[in-house]
Formats: sequence, C-alpha cells, structure tokens
Amino acid sequence: MSIRGNIVKRSAALALVGCMAATLGGCAVPHEVVASASAPPQIAPVTPVQRDLIYLPPPPQPVPIAVYSFTDQTGQLKPSENIQSLSRAVTQGGTSVLIKALRDAGNGNWFTVVERERLDNLLKERQIIREMRQRYLGEAETPSSVLPSLLFAGILLEGGIIGYDSNTQTGGIGARFLGIGGDMQYRQNTVTVYLRAISVKTGEVLGNVVTSKTVASVALNTNVFKFVQFDELLEGEAGVSANEPVQIATQAAIEKAVYALIMEGAQPGGRQLWSFADQAAGKTYLDHYKEEKERAIAAAFRRTGPYYTDPIDDPKKKTRTTRAKAASPQARAPKTGSAQVATNNQKNSAGQPTAR
Repeated sequence: MSIRGNIVKRSAALALVGCMAATLGGCAVPHEVVASASAPPQIAPVTPVQRDLIYLPPPPQPVPIAVYSFTDQTGQLKPSENIQSLSRAVTQGGTSVLIKALRDAGNGNWFTVVERERLDNLLKERQIIREMRQRYLGEAETPSSVLPSLLFAGILLEGGIIGYDSNTQTGGIGARFLGIGGDMQYRQNTVTVYLRAISVKTGEVLGNVVTSKTVASVALNTNVFKFVQFDELLEGEAGVSANEPVQIATQAAIEKAVYALIMEGAQPGGRQLWSFADQAAGKTYLDHYKEEKERAIAAAFRRTGPYYTDPIDDPKKKTRTTRAKAASPQARAPKTGSAQVATNNQKNSAGQPTAR
C-alpha cells in the first residue's frame, strides 16, 4: 500500500473519531452555537414610515377614533414547498398594529384611540367594580368620579389586509467555470392594506386609502466541485439568505395607510376632516404627499399593455396627443343588415369605438 493511501485512511479515521466525539458530547456544542448567534431582547426597530408618523405635526386637538377590527381578509396560508401549512401568510394581529400606528402619529398627539376590540372585557371589569362597591360600600349607584362614562369616538376605522400575492417577481443569475461557480436568486411578494374612515353620526365614508408593500427574499450560493488530482476531489459549498419579515412589511403598509389617511383628511377643501396646528409645517408634509401621489399617477400613465389600449399622456408633459373623439349618438344608433357591418368596419379603421 502506498504512503498516500495510508495518509488518506488515517485522515478519514481521525475525521470519523472527531464526528463521534462531537455527537457523544451532548448538546453543549449546538447550545454554544445558538447562543453565539442569538441576541438579547430589544425594542422593535423603527420603520421609516413609523419615523415619519412620530414626527408628524400634531392637530389643534386630538381626534377621537375607534377601531373594532382590522384583520386578515386574504384567507391565504403560508406557502410551503413540501407539506401543507396551516399557518397564515400574514399576521392575525392587524388591529394591534393599527392601534400602535395611530398612537405613534404625531408622537401620540394626533388621535385619542378608544378600546373597542375587546370591549366585552372592559365592560365586564367595569361591572365588577360596580358590584364590589355595591356589596361592600352599599352604593346603589357608582359615582361618576369613581367610574366615569366611556369615551365615544366620532370616527370609526374599518378595513383590513386585503391581499398577499406570492412570487409577484422572481429571478436569479449564476455562472460556473471548471467546477467553480455561484448563483443568486430573489423572490418578491406583495402585501396590500385597505383603510377607510367612517363618520359615526352619518355613516358616510369620509376617506379611504390603499397601500402596498413588497416583501423581498434574496439567496446567495457558491460551490466548488473540482478534481484537484486524478483521484482527489475537492467539494464545498456556502450560502446565505435574507428574508424580509412579513410582519414588518405588513406593519409598514399599515403605517403608510395611517399616514396617507391623515394627509387625505388634511387636504384643504370642502371635505377637509382635520388640520395641522402648525400650518407651515403641515403644508410641507402635504406638498411631499402631493408629489408622491403625482409620481404614482405618472407611473400609471407610463405603463403599456393590453389593459392600457387608450393611454392618456402624463399631465406634467407639455406635449399632448390628441385623442380620437367618440362617435356621435346618431352614429352609435343600432343598424341592421350589411349597413351595420359596413359602419362598424369604417369606425374600426378610423380608430373609434365600435357601435354596439
């Protein structure tokens, strides 16, 4: 037997002994690995939209508002490649996230949020107070100074998480040369939130907004599979992936909805719901929001495809394309026989709508 063969066998034996020792060592090594990768509890990171909400200029006085339910309306389960998962794709605590966003607006000075999600628990606790004071103090009625009446809200918020679209965009890139290569893959999901404000007095929908947030996932992999000698093979691989938490993306979408609803309600006009105490600072935020909406509208005008067969030019552009005028009511009157077919053909060739 050659010297190289003895060295290979000895190395394999040492590796086997090392694996057995690590296995018999118990859970000490895995525990140390987990402890080194773990981090102590910390306050949740602040999203960029949450920062904008906190520093939003406050109104002259807080607006009383109530939220009964803001839940997941998608009904989608978490996607799984191997087995069917019973976990939901998005968080089921949308109401708590919305209340937190409302409390963050203007550093807590924009809204007075009243508890309505667990109203039955609140009423039970108030009933216990009345019964205890009646039993031990002999009070027929609890004084209002001890147990005042509940606050009521003038505006009710409704809506929910209305969409979670998986794999809205996927792709990747890779290369390999002489057994050495790497690749990158990415995937993008989208969560959509709807929020509307309703007048408690009249039931009128005072405002509504729709926001969306992408959820990105990226994976990087590299590997080596190469014969360094005639009978020696080198094989190795490494990889890392980063997944944006769905809960954080949903939180950002809800916070953006609250921000947009405040901006929509503060627009000057006959349907203005509230205003800023500092008009100059509020105007700056309103101008930024107006620019953001104009960019979104301009992006929609720039799209082309089967659903945009008759596009309207960007209103910011100086040049405008003349649109074909619609046919007159007399031309759209129904006809019979070959005259109807000839008229339709003439209209189609002119680029105008076909009479039906």
